Amino acid sequence: MDRHQQLMTLTAAAVLVPLVAACGNEKAGSGSVGAEKPLTGVVWSVDSVTVDGTTHRAPADAHVTIGGDGRAEGSYGCNTFSAKAALDGDTVRLSDATATEMACGKKPMDFERALARTLTGAALSTDLNSDRLTLTAGDGDTVRLSKSQDAPLHGTKWTVTGPGTAGEAHLTFDTKKGTVSGRLGCNHVNAKATVRDGSITVGAPTTTRMMCEDSLMDTERALLRALKGPLTYEIDHRTITLTSDNGTSVRAVAAR
Repeated sequence: MDRHQQLMTLTAAAVLVPLVAACGNEKAGSGSVGAEKPLTGVVWSVDSVTVDGTTHRAPADAHVTIGGDGRAEGSYGCNTFSAKAALDGDTVRLSDATATEMACGKKPMDFERALARTLTGAALSTDLNSDRLTLTAGDGDTVRLSKSQDAPLHGTKWTVTGPGTAGEAHLTFDTKKGTVSGRLGCNHVNAKATVRDGSITVGAPTTTRMMCEDSLMDTERALLRALKGPLTYEIDHRTITLTSDNGTSVRAVAAR
């Protein structure tokens, strides 16, 4: 090797040494808000809330999402809520919360009060570990959460939302048998349903022949029209949106 080649080799080595040292000094995520897996933009299912030393298990639909826009929303288990969200280092504070006022059973309401008090009180320290999050108040009360998984299309009872449905209209897809069954508000329905590449093709339905009040029959006819032809579907947490080729959409939520 001549002198020119030796100088080039030494120069390259000198450049590589600080690069390796810099990589070795990088710190792994510590579980804070700024870690690799962010706190915001994730649907967190509430697992439990511990208040005054007593742990209360959460109902199935209790969840919270903290957005990057300074807002948070979710469900206490029965009633939904929204609030302001302020992030500061390893702490988060939810304030100015507003919630729906549906009447629920005594046990769900007891849980809702405990969760609302803890979530929307003082600032909460955050401990983010993989797909689990713990929020701790200054007095030691804690909310334990885990990253939510979308409800599966197969086997979930999807309750149709919207005017006139009154919780009666629902659909269940059996992707193994290739069928959809449920209720259209008044009558029961069954049909073939082929799921492929994010779309569902529903065959000609068979229904019972009951007659109900006009509002339910109107809803039923609208649903039958919406289910015709290929449908695209999108599941977000516990909500499914079915959209037909003509742009008509049906929204439904996973039954609790």
